[in-house]
Amino acid sequence: MPTKNPRINITLEESIAGLLAQLAKQEHKSISNIAKELVLEALERREDMALSALAEARDAVKAKRIKHEDVWK
Repeated sequence: MPTKNPRINITLEESIAGLLAQLAKQEHKSISNIAKELVLEALERREDMALSALAEARDAVKAKRIKHEDVWK
């Protein structure tokens, strides 16, 4: 049965592929499932880092402040 989701091919060093295989065996999952989980985790971390940088930029001393009540008007 064909999948609806797009597929990608990646080439890994043998050592990395071996680590993925070990991890998959330990967690009783497929190698592709472990790779997918790791990619999602990395994307979430990058998003967190970008949002943290944005929050730090907005938290400057001279940044414009808006009262909570005014935001929800």
